[in-house]
Amino acid sequence: MNIEQSLHERSGSVCELCSATDDLQLFAVPPAEEASADNGVLICTTCQSQIEDPSIMEPNHWRCLNDSMWSPVPAVQVLAWRMLTRMRGEGWPAELLEMLYLDDETLAWAKATGEGEEKEEVLKHIDSNGVELQAGDTVVLIKDLNVKGANFAAKRGTAVRNISLVYDNPEHIEGRVNGQQIVILTQFVKKS
Repeated sequence: MNIEQSLHERSGSVCELCSATDDLQLFAVPPAEEASADNGVLICTTCQSQIEDPSIMEPNHWRCLNDSMWSPVPAVQVLAWRMLTRMRGEGWPAELLEMLYLDDETLAWAKATGEGEEKEEVLKHIDSNGVELQAGDTVVLIKDLNVKGANFAAKRGTAVRNISLVYDNPEHIEGRVNGQQIVILTQFVKKS
């Protein structure tokens, strides 16, 4: 029995991702270049075209992953994980990803193409003079600042030691002034 026949038998002659019955073809799950019974899936042309070209992806087509992600076939699990990861900004795919469990070997295969890697920009905290701030630095206030909710003003020239950086906002740091932990805008400090 050839590979395509075994995949037709395994899938019941339906797309292993969306259950479509038309235009089915053998697809080798990357990084594999040639399909085998282990790394191949039987999918429709709609699924294949959207897998290969993310710019034409229709998120609603992939709601079928709610069912197919539970497949016992690792190659199907890998494609489900990759597509859910690609669309996680839609909301519902992120919820499905939280439910999807892949063993270590299958997860490594799913990540082998770089899908799901964060392409985060490194946030830099810059003071008023353009100097990069690091956690633990000492800064000096360059302006009197009214501290909301604390009923005092942090005076210009006050040294703030051992600052911590707000990880998701490059314009905020935290430090102790008059014994209270406060958030300070980086534009109002200079590194000392």
